[in-house]
Amino acid sequence: MLSAKNLDNQIEQLWPDNGPSTKEVSKYLKKYQNEKIVIKCGGKVLLDPILLDGMIGDIAILKKLGLTPILVHGGGLGIKKKLDELNIESKFIMGLRVTDEKMIKIVEEIMIEFNKEIIKALEKKSCKAKSITIKENNIIYVEQENKELGYVGKPVKVNTDLLNDIIQKDFIPIVTPMGLDQKGQAYNINADTTAGALARSLKSRRLLLATDVEGVLDKNEKLISEIRSNEAEKLVNDQTIHGGMIPKIKTCIEAVNNGVRGVVIIDGRKPHSILFELFSDLGAGTLIRKWKNLNRSSIGSLILITHYILEKPKF
Repeated sequence: MLSAKNLDNQIEQLWPDNGPSTKEVSKYLKKYQNEKIVIKCGGKVLLDPILLDGMIGDIAILKKLGLTPILVHGGGLGIKKKLDELNIESKFIMGLRVTDEKMIKIVEEIMIEFNKEIIKALEKKSCKAKSITIKENNIIYVEQENKELGYVGKPVKVNTDLLNDIIQKDFIPIVTPMGLDQKGQAYNINADTTAGALARSLKSRRLLLATDVEGVLDKNEKLISEIRSNEAEKLVNDQTIHGGMIPKIKTCIEAVNNGVRGVVIIDGRKPHSILFELFSDLGAGTLIRKWKNLNRSSIGSLILITHYILEKPKF
């Protein structure tokens, strides 16, 4: 952690113009000191150079301010693009891509490409990063999800010793969402599921799932800023939460019920959403946790009321 004397100057040098207010940053740096932050990045963010550069920039800031980010990247849209080029049709069951022997090789190829791209981008920002892939240093052991899905796995064990060793050597781990079974067979894993498994194993303070939507929406299509895990389950059961959001929410619920303090679904398309979530009172997206005292909506209201009282003209 940076010394108090140099902290303000360091923040000022690193902070983007359109990021959250720097007034709150010191408070949150103390909160997250010595804590691990697992971040999942996928969807359009990986295919859009501007969005990817923005997210990589935010992760570099976290590292330079003394936090411990761990990045899991997806690759679904890149895989789809490659399969389309090869005229290979994709089939999905419950949001998971059916993966045969030919397809698992394509998945691995695309994942390695994305991984290398992220490593290079972080190195350009003076951050050391380390690839974690099934070929170089596998940390995720799986069993088959079900026979219908083929080579799609669910994590059963994470080698946290290897992961922590990489972190101790001051690298940012960049993890591909793949794993090996007991026979050494490669399996594709949903990236949200992978991030959740890492966060649970590490008991991380926060798990951030960057996606292509604003967050969890209610029946009126309005953002829910904070929700308890049991309330989230009810929204799945009454189909307020549906489609591709269901596996994300299930990952969130499992994480917060197994030692992760909070999970946030954030919109990766919005500039500096990671910084707004970690370093501002209002946060970004939807926060899911087991308990809540004063929710983020209430905090937001108090901030606005306080601002009004302080700024109100005196006659």
